[in-house]
Amino acid sequence: MFLKVLVTDHVRVDPNKFGMTTDEAVRTQLEESYSGFQDKDIGTVVSVLDVKEVKEGIIIPGDGAAYYESTFELIVFRPELHEAVYGTIEEVTNFGAFMNMGVIRGMIHISQTMDDFVSFSDTGTLTGKDGKKTLAQGDNCIARIVAISYRGEEPKIGLTMRQPGLGKLDWVQADKEKLKRQNAELVAKEAKATKGAKGAKK
Repeated sequence: MFLKVLVTDHVRVDPNKFGMTTDEAVRTQLEESYSGFQDKDIGTVVSVLDVKEVKEGIIIPGDGAAYYESTFELIVFRPELHEAVYGTIEEVTNFGAFMNMGVIRGMIHISQTMDDFVSFSDTGTLTGKDGKKTLAQGDNCIARIVAISYRGEEPKIGLTMRQPGLGKLDWVQADKEKLKRQNAELVAKEAKATKGAKGAKK
């Protein structure tokens, strides 16, 4: 999920920014240093929202930069287990698909792409056995996070689309319309049964 977090850190401002005001220099340095920064506890930094406080700077002998203890707000994306996420299929392989969630991407194993036996075609698509569902690059989908691992620089996100309300947006819409029809049929059936019961009493 996207969150706003408050962070306090010592910001190293390079000498080439000394011509700016202190606040401008600190903000510019934060945007350079924190853009795309990933941390298990904080998440993936999307942007620097605001600089709340900048204390007096210090210079360390032998280092031409200035250090400012600063408090600032960040917008971050922090994946949570069982969270439903929206994204676009970026790549399809014979073992599954990769979904771009805007900030990071997750992997959907072929067995988790749809509630069906799935095969990979030469055209680069995943197709269900019944032939009604296909998944290809560029498809917009809703998935659920089922695994999070932080080994390496980028977090590894495992996704599933086999649960109700998940999958390619076309599938989700089709399921909604099917449920709507079923509910309408059930209401009509109950109304008919009630009308018949009243007629029998007369």
